[in-house]
Amino acid sequence: MCVLFSPLVAYAQTSDWDDWLATQILQHPDVLAAREQWLGSNATADALEQPLYNPSLSSEVERKGQERNFRVGVEQTIDWWDQRGARQEQARSERIAAEALFRQKSLDKTAEALSALVEWRAADRAADIAQAQQSQLDTLFDLVQRRVQAGDLGGSDAELTFLSLSQQQTQLTEIEVALQKAESRVAELLPDWTPERGGVPDEFWPAQSETISEKTLLQHPAVATVRARWQSLKDEAEVTRRSNKAEPTVGLNAGRDGGQSVVGLTLSIPLNVRNNFSAESRAAEREASRAYAQFQAVYRKKRFDWQAAQKAWQRFDQQYRRWQSVTQNRIENSADLLKRQWRSGDLSTTDYLLALNQRAQSMLAGIELEKQTKQALIDVLQESGRLMNEITLTQ
Repeated sequence: MCVLFSPLVAYAQTSDWDDWLATQILQHPDVLAAREQWLGSNATADALEQPLYNPSLSSEVERKGQERNFRVGVEQTIDWWDQRGARQEQARSERIAAEALFRQKSLDKTAEALSALVEWRAADRAADIAQAQQSQLDTLFDLVQRRVQAGDLGGSDAELTFLSLSQQQTQLTEIEVALQKAESRVAELLPDWTPERGGVPDEFWPAQSETISEKTLLQHPAVATVRARWQSLKDEAEVTRRSNKAEPTVGLNAGRDGGQSVVGLTLSIPLNVRNNFSAESRAAEREASRAYAQFQAVYRKKRFDWQAAQKAWQRFDQQYRRWQSVTQNRIENSADLLKRQWRSGDLSTTDYLLALNQRAQSMLAGIELEKQTKQALIDVLQESGRLMNEITLTQ
């Protein structure tokens, strides 16, 4: 049996990267465990569909004087109330629940992997900025020292530059440690990933999120799981009700008695007089009612969770676009402009260091805002179930 899982965003084109990600998700131990649980549940469902009663064979031998009498018979209990039909309905619901549970685990692991890639990409870009900032400060420190020796600047300028450089070294170390942790997290989730492969391709992300219908929400793995479990318990209650009814057992035997051939027919029916087993039926019905209430609760929560995620993403996306429009082309050109003003004397060393720090912080803020926007988008796609396309099962 081969399970092919393809995590796709509904708005994105199928690509080699999507296929690669699908392969990586399938290799994760948590998903492998969920797959085995799915297959085990299918085996349990197969057992539910089997006939309830097997025939039984009986034999009897006795001796009366010189006569040897014997009988051979077969008995079969009849599924008079069609328990097997109800159990087959329950098996169908169990299969749906097991598949939905596997889909949910795959969906969660896909979202986790994408989130880790987004985190790594943000840390990698932040490390680039921190390294560039330290390189600028190293160069600045050399220039300041030469200008101090030449008498163009005072000793306090060199001291301020040194303090900024020391602070930047600490910040760079913290960012590089965060990058290493992010790399380890991605490597744990995606076995074949390397930093050279990079993060999530830009074309993977949808430009906007659509409203989901009630039908789409019902197909979400988390909702489909509890819905199928409710249906399974509902079917189980029907199985319990039918099993409490008396079912006949028919037997046919043949042999010899007193030198004569004999054929016999037997019929036995349990008499549910002392116990009619109605309590078991009531308990099963209450369990089904509990499962229905749980299904309604999960469905309602999923709808509100999606709405909350949608609003959060829209807010982050709005602020990130605003940040882009305000800082577009300004940050890239500001470094050379600040350097020219400092060299010409229009900008003091203190103000120059402050401006360099503010420039770096602005770039880091943009990276953080972009990361939060994409994380919010992952939440939207996960809550709607659209982060994952259908699972194809072939035998």
